[in-house]
Amino acid sequence: MKMLLTSLLVLGLSSQLLAEEISWKRTELDSAFRSEGVTTADVNRDGLLDVLSGDVWYEAPGWTIHEIAKPGEYVAGVGYSESFANFSYDVNQDGWEDYIIVGHPGKPFFWYENPQNKEGHWKKYEIWHSGCNESPIFEDVTGDGIPELIVGSQPESQFGYIEIPAKDKATDKWVFTAVSRPGDPGTNGSHRYYHGNGAGDLNQDGLIDILIPHGWYQHPAEDGGEWVFHPYTLGKPGEENPLPAANLHVQDFDLDGDQDIVMSCAHAYGVWWFENLGSENNDQFEYHLIDESFSQTHALEFYDINGDGQKDLVTGKRFYAHNGNDPGGKDEVVMFWYEIKRKKGQAPEFIPHEIVAGRDTGVGTQFQVRDFNGDGLYDIILGNKKGVNLLVQERD
Repeated sequence: MKMLLTSLLVLGLSSQLLAEEISWKRTELDSAFRSEGVTTADVNRDGLLDVLSGDVWYEAPGWTIHEIAKPGEYVAGVGYSESFANFSYDVNQDGWEDYIIVGHPGKPFFWYENPQNKEGHWKKYEIWHSGCNESPIFEDVTGDGIPELIVGSQPESQFGYIEIPAKDKATDKWVFTAVSRPGDPGTNGSHRYYHGNGAGDLNQDGLIDILIPHGWYQHPAEDGGEWVFHPYTLGKPGEENPLPAANLHVQDFDLDGDQDIVMSCAHAYGVWWFENLGSENNDQFEYHLIDESFSQTHALEFYDINGDGQKDLVTGKRFYAHNGNDPGGKDEVVMFWYEIKRKKGQAPEFIPHEIVAGRDTGVGTQFQVRDFNGDGLYDIILGNKKGVNLLVQERD
């Protein structure tokens, strides 16, 4: 067995210089708890990106609030919202970006038609009767250039994806394509509160696979073929069950030719990477700790923050994920990005950088990283129990 130890290293001189060049500016759009997710779109087609979170959208540049639907009234520490993940896409192909809300796990979820600058609430259409898994994702798994919603479904007890239909079918109920057989919701990803979801080319065949902490679903070579499940356990050594995950991402972190997995922790302490040990079915992984200095990293994004050509990790603490009852649930809310340095045959270095401007913001169950202002740098958009916030990257 390969023995590689992950290092959280004190920065070298070059890394210090790079880190000093990166700073962040926080803009609070709203202090209210609207959603555990957020997205962006040019809602009114004025050339500026707007922010959507829960039942409202914020018009740039002054962040005027507009209702999409009647706003829910949510209180941090008292229950949960009806919005766990937010995505934007021109669903009906009319040239205006629409809005998708995946609500409380297990419930029906919907898309909202952009009213093209007309007043009033947006028309609402059901996508599917059940959106299970606490980390719904919106990724292109079919390879057609259009993202799919990757979720579980009940009562079918199956995990799968939902494609955006043709424009003349957009207002109909969409089609769920199962990648799992009906089975134990607690191990196939389809339980309403299942923890962990990801997509990536794990076996390097050019096709996007779907990953959960209990195993991975192999994308079939032929359309309509069976998604073969390869079980593994992404957990600590000697433990029978996987860790309580959020998002999973795939990359060859140790440059040994196979794909490794990184994931964060929904309701305890930890960000981890799992070293692929090179088995034929990519089903043997070794646990490595990246960081356990704060808890409830209930969403994890993977983007090149510093522009060095290597993707980095972005995460933070989800405030009151279980209303303060998780380990560290009442600790300070922080945001971090982890610079990744890779060398062939060596353990990767995950170098933590606190986003000081992000203190008292944190992640929800989903957030967005994108170049918000068009300056070529990735920014961070957040919606959660701490409100709606924008962290813009700046270079000194």
